[in-house]
Amino acid sequence: MEKKFAKKIQTSGHNLKNLFLLLLLPLLFVFAFDNAFGHGVGSETFPPVDLNGKQVTIEVSSSQNDPEASDDQQISISMINFDSKITLRDVTFHIKAEKGNQFLFEQEFKADNGFLVFNFVSEDISSIIVEEESESNVFGSLLGLDSRLIHVKGPKLSEGGLYKFDISILTADGYSNNLEEPLVFNAGISIAQTSRHDFVDPNFGDQNIHVVTYYDEISDFEYDPDSKEISFSMPFEWSQTNINQTSVVHEELVIPKTFGDLLVSGFTMYVNGVKLSDDVATIDDFFSDGRIVHFIIYQKELLKVLENGSNDNGMNFVIAPDRDYPHMSSVTENGQFRILASWEPENLKSNSNAKILFDVTDVFLKNKPVSTNYQFSVTQNNKVIYQQSGISTDSREEHNVAEFMIPEDVSGIIHLNFNNLDNNNLARTTIPIVVDRVTTQKEITIPDWIRNNALWWSEEQIDDNTFVQGIEYLIKNQIIVIPPTEQEDSESQEIPSWIRNNAAWWAAGQINDPDFAKGIEYLVQENIINVPATEETVDDEEANITSIPIWVRNNAAWWSEGHLTDVEFANGIKFLMASGLIKV
Repeated sequence: MEKKFAKKIQTSGHNLKNLFLLLLLPLLFVFAFDNAFGHGVGSETFPPVDLNGKQVTIEVSSSQNDPEASDDQQISISMINFDSKITLRDVTFHIKAEKGNQFLFEQEFKADNGFLVFNFVSEDISSIIVEEESESNVFGSLLGLDSRLIHVKGPKLSEGGLYKFDISILTADGYSNNLEEPLVFNAGISIAQTSRHDFVDPNFGDQNIHVVTYYDEISDFEYDPDSKEISFSMPFEWSQTNINQTSVVHEELVIPKTFGDLLVSGFTMYVNGVKLSDDVATIDDFFSDGRIVHFIIYQKELLKVLENGSNDNGMNFVIAPDRDYPHMSSVTENGQFRILASWEPENLKSNSNAKILFDVTDVFLKNKPVSTNYQFSVTQNNKVIYQQSGISTDSREEHNVAEFMIPEDVSGIIHLNFNNLDNNNLARTTIPIVVDRVTTQKEITIPDWIRNNALWWSEEQIDDNTFVQGIEYLIKNQIIVIPPTEQEDSESQEIPSWIRNNAAWWAAGQINDPDFAKGIEYLVQENIINVPATEETVDDEEANITSIPIWVRNNAAWWSEGHLTDVEFANGIKFLMASGLIKV
């Protein structure tokens, strides 16, 4: 997929170069001071430390030099008195700087006013150049507040990302006051970086998604039109030390409102296979041409990933529509109403009946359903297929319903139009959906009787033969494709009780993955489940059981309860076989 970089979204702060014009009185010589922050945000203030009997700290913040003229990024570093919030005089900084994994510089800087400004400039040169200048202005000269401006020039320095600074304070309150032990601070400042990713969706045509990262540069962006999943990767050091310094990892998706498949009401994020909490994702639909989905990952979520054994070199993100909120969501142009819409059947077909279910909710009443008049229509290429008007229900249990026949000649994108809500011409919005959906994935349908068998067998309501026949059906009809194995002769079709117990214990998390996998291997090896043999063999050492991901365990439960589609369930089983996690 094509990847393009766009101009960054401005982060917090004013132009640091002109900051001293505001310092007309000593009373104003105070810097903004917030709670301590860490890696992953646009500013960072450290907890205070003792320096000769007074509490001092380091504050780091970022801004754009001049957003109207250039993309140059500025990062300021100041040493301040924690109590008075006034900078210290005659400070010597020893600073090692990196951008992502790229080393930038390591050297000492003297600051009469305890304040440094680094101006990062993108230039097409092969090495990093560091140039110092003392920038004076009338007010700064009168007050002795000239800033130390350091230009850092090199390739792609103004594109944003994570800047890391190892800061040692060598002198303070006088250049001759050398500290016996330098004060050491490790800072990380994130500057927003936006990348655009273009692709062709089989149903909605040319589309693009912008990823805005406030931590580090992303790579390996992919969009799967069948699962509607977005995936990408980003560098991250999985250590307790780094997590302690990282207050938040902030990522954003910018999705066009023409891309109907992603106008869902909620998203779920996985990092390295671990599902994050629902409150990580927030959707902002208050833009005319797109929606912004924020993902705010706090320390507790990072620790959860680490505790689940993440040893990956970085973050591997998977973002998917939330299964608990399958309906589409769109806000009217005036920002007053949110429309929640779904339809039956799930895959609409030409020349067939369709039912649209929708709720009209009030944004200012926390999305409570409201009773208001509306005009609803279904169109394609400005041709009306169906229309109705009425008064919406304010019930949380009932939905507004529109039923109609989809004409034989209608296929592709159609639009659900909601107009003139509460007699307001600006209270309008449109949701694009698809008739005769195109899929690149082989359609898989697992019969309901197999789903029932799995549940009943776990509760001992059906015998082993019936359960085995269901599994053999999936294999025989290539709904689940698994590699062959050597099978022993056996006339027994009885599944030992310990396998049934294993299944229950594994679902409850009481036994580990290898023990559960041995039960499945046993069924095949003992010829209780028949798998056609081929010439291929599986090397025992290569097929060692490692760890079945927790999402597979969840899939089994969700599928049995009808919360997961057959395709998704089958893909989970295929993953175990293809990855060698289950050896058969």
